[in-house]
Amino acid sequence: MSALGHGALYGAVLIAVMLSTVAVGIWFERKFAGRMQSRLGPTIVGPMGLLQPLADVVKLLQKEDIIPAGADRALFNLAPILATIFSLGVAAVLPLSPRMIAADLDIGVVYMLAIGGLMVVPTFMAGWASNNKFALLGGMRAVAQSISYGVPLVLAVLVPVILSGSLSLAGIVRWQSEHHWFALWPVIPGLPAFALYFMAMLAEANRIPFDIPEAESELVAGVTTEYTGAKFTLFYLAEYVHTLVGSAIGAALFFGGWDGPFAPGLHWMVAKTLALFVVVYWVRWTLLRLRSDQLMELCWKWLTPIGVALVLFAAAWVQFAPQGAL
Repeated sequence: MSALGHGALYGAVLIAVMLSTVAVGIWFERKFAGRMQSRLGPTIVGPMGLLQPLADVVKLLQKEDIIPAGADRALFNLAPILATIFSLGVAAVLPLSPRMIAADLDIGVVYMLAIGGLMVVPTFMAGWASNNKFALLGGMRAVAQSISYGVPLVLAVLVPVILSGSLSLAGIVRWQSEHHWFALWPVIPGLPAFALYFMAMLAEANRIPFDIPEAESELVAGVTTEYTGAKFTLFYLAEYVHTLVGSAIGAALFFGGWDGPFAPGLHWMVAKTLALFVVVYWVRWTLLRLRSDQLMELCWKWLTPIGVALVLFAAAWVQFAPQGAL
């Protein structure tokens, strides 16, 4: 098989696995939320409600595709497709194991940040094209939030980049493997950098407590207010894929990725990614939504200055730490 065919096959398998994981993740979140709130969650469709995600997809695909009379039809139809493509595109540089990576780019971190940052484009596109004031407000909130929290996200990611001296995600994982520690070490700046990354990732994925763009108590459903059927499903899917990929990136940057005791490999990457995925659910069903002003104050008054300090500390550590400590 040619390199192109091998890459296409790998990409198809990766996308299929990710979408299947998202489907199971949706079921797990509903059961997890039910457990936290003393209710049952899905129980009827399939054993323990396991087929509920499939039933939801079938139901959504059968719904009428409605386009508002005053909408920009081209942008309205294109937005959910772009959201799904961008959310899946980051997975190309994920180092799942020493030999399983679609594209081991030397600038993988830059690629990841660039594609992830593009997610705001279809979000605002949907809000603008819907010709609906609630959707437009949701889109404007999304732009403000993405631009703001992109700054601490980049600063947090720079910490393992500086410590390892590599912009390749696979290179960062190999550096952690060679030094028998995670990028959480040294504890300062590693642990605060991970906390910073995790909060910024929640904001970029519009997850509670940062789901301001789709605040249903204020904006009905934000940018997805006018979307129905398959197009709404694509937006819903993109949000979960974005969260899953963000968890995988966090596992690679800060927790050693595929490295671990007793036979390093794909299983460690999967376990760490799913563990972070569950923590996202835990946070969602525990905390309340922040107000818009609280969201911006947290970003610009706290997270960004802390991120700058962590980057400077990481640079100082690399420069002045004993050679054996790196």
